[in-house]
Amino acid sequence: METIWFCLVAIMIAGYAVLDGFDLGAGIVHLFVARTDAERQQVLRSVGPVWDGNEVWLLAGGGTLYFAFPGLYASSFSGFYLPLMIVLWLLILRGISIEFRSHIDSPTWKPLWDVVFCGASATLAIFFGAALGNVVRGVPLDKSGDFFLPLWTNFNVEPDAGILDWYTIPVGLLVFLTLAMHGTLWVILKNEGPVRERARGIVKPAWFGVLLFTIAVTVLTFQIQPQVLASFAARPWGFVFPALAMLGLGGIAIFGFGRDELKAFLASCLYIVGMLTSAAFGLFPYVLPSIGIQAYGLTVHNVATTEYGMKVGLAWFIPGMLLASVYTTYVYRSMRGKVGV
Repeated sequence: METIWFCLVAIMIAGYAVLDGFDLGAGIVHLFVARTDAERQQVLRSVGPVWDGNEVWLLAGGGTLYFAFPGLYASSFSGFYLPLMIVLWLLILRGISIEFRSHIDSPTWKPLWDVVFCGASATLAIFFGAALGNVVRGVPLDKSGDFFLPLWTNFNVEPDAGILDWYTIPVGLLVFLTLAMHGTLWVILKNEGPVRERARGIVKPAWFGVLLFTIAVTVLTFQIQPQVLASFAARPWGFVFPALAMLGLGGIAIFGFGRDELKAFLASCLYIVGMLTSAAFGLFPYVLPSIGIQAYGLTVHNVATTEYGMKVGLAWFIPGMLLASVYTTYVYRSMRGKVGV
C-alpha cells in the first residue's frame, strides 16, 4: 500500500506541474509576448478560466501527502517553513494580480499588476525547482526526523546546507526554463496574431536552455545523490521514465517548436511528466533523503500511516479523483479553441 500511495502522490504532483505549469509559464513570458493592454488581456484570458482550478491539484496533492505520509508532512512542513511561507505569498500575489488588474482603469494600476504577475510567476517557478532540488539532494535530518533549513548558508552541498546551493539553484533554473517553454507553447496554442508570433520566437531559445540544463542537472544529480543511480541500476525498467522525458523534449523540436501547436504542447507535457517520474523513481523508497547519516532518511515505510487507513483512504480517493478529473476535462473542453480580446 505504501508503494501505491507513493505512486499516487507522484502522479498528482506531475499532474499539477503540467496543469499549473503552463499558466505559471504564461505569467513568466506574458510581458514579452504581449506589448499592448489588449494583448495582455488576451494572454490572461488564455489562463483565466483554469488557473485557479489548476491549483486545486496542488491542494489535493498536499492533502494526499498529509493523509498517506503524515510523518513526511510533519517533518517537511516544519523544516521548509520559510520557503513555504514565501511560496504562499507568491501564490497570493499571483492570484490577486489576475483578479485585481481590471478593477481600475489606470495607466499605472494595470502595468503594476502585470509586473507582479510576471515576477510572482517567475519566482514561484524557481522556488518550486529549488524545492525539488532539496528533496533530491536531501536535508539534514536528525534521529527524530526533524530539520530546519535557512534560505542559504555557504551555497555548498553539506550537512549545514541551505535551501539554495550550487545544486538546487541549477534545478530551479531548469524548472524556470521548462515552465517558460511550457507556458509559451500554451500561449501559442490558445492565441493568434502578433502574440502567437512573438511566442514562437521564444520557444526555440528556451528549448535549448532546457536541453543544456537537463544534461547538467542529470550529471549533478548522479554526483550528489547515489540513491538515484542505485535505483536505476537495480530496476533497469525505470529507464522508461527518462526515455519519456527525452521523447517529449525531442518531440517539441520535431513539431517545429510550436508550429504543430497541440502536438508540441503535449510533447512538453510528456517531458515534464517524464522528468518528475524519473526523480520519484530514482529516490524510491526514500521520500526525503538525509544529508549525512543515511539511516535518518524518511522512506515510504517509516512515515506512512496505518495499513487500514491507507486502504480506507484509497476507497475514497478513487471516486474523488475521478470526479475532479471529469470536472477538469469538462472545463478544458468548454474553453477549447483560440481566445479573443
